[in-house]
Amino acid sequence: MELSSERHENRLRLHAAGELTIYHAADLKPALLGALDQGDDIEIDLSDVCELDSSGVQLLMLMKREAAAAGKSLSLSGHSPAVLEVFELLGLGGWFGDPQVLPAATQRGEA
Repeated sequence: MELSSERHENRLRLHAAGELTIYHAADLKPALLGALDQGDDIEIDLSDVCELDSSGVQLLMLMKREAAAAGKSLSLSGHSPAVLEVFELLGLGGWFGDPQVLPAATQRGEA
C-alpha cells in the first residue's frame, strides 16, 4: 500500500494506492493518524485501492472518528470498485457521509 499526500490550499489530500488490508493496516495507521496533525480538512482518495478488507474499513472508521473528535473534517473520495463493493456489502455507504459515484461501466452493468 502506498500513501502519498499533497496540499491544496487548506485541504490535505491523501492518495491511497494498493491493498488496504490487514497486511498493511498496522503500517498505515500511524501515517493516517499523523495526517490529522497536518490540517483541519483532510480528504482520502480511494480511487486506486484495489482491495479492501475489514481491517482497512476499521482503519477508515478510526480516521473518521478521530477527525470528528478533534473537530476536523475528513472525507473519502474516488471510491474504487473494490471500496464500493465492501461498503455495499457491509452497509456502510451512508456511515461515512461521502458521495459515492459508481464508475460508468458499473452503472450500466458492464463491470
